[in-house]
Amino acid sequence: MAQKHEHDTSVVTETVPKQKLKKPPLYKVLLHNDNYTTREFVVAVLKEVFHKSETDAVQIMLHVHYNGVGVAGVYTFDVAETKIRTVEAAAQENGFPLRLSMEPEEG
Repeated sequence: MAQKHEHDTSVVTETVPKQKLKKPPLYKVLLHNDNYTTREFVVAVLKEVFHKSETDAVQIMLHVHYNGVGVAGVYTFDVAETKIRTVEAAAQENGFPLRLSMEPEEG
């Protein structure tokens, strides 16, 4: 009868090199100021579409109001594009000329 040694597990392990997954590029969604879209509408969009708190939404809206442009959020290309389409469609339905754009995030 063969003797079994405690350290003989008969399991062969193979080390597989881990591939580093490249993070997808991110894009800033920018809100552009205009003289017609109400502050309330911009805050509502920031809360509903971009999931910002009331405080953050107001701060972003004021930044856009005083600086002409502001960042609503940073997302992958597809998510950024979808959010822009969603907001612009809602703005159009409500008679506002609100415009958004996106640009690659530096870094």
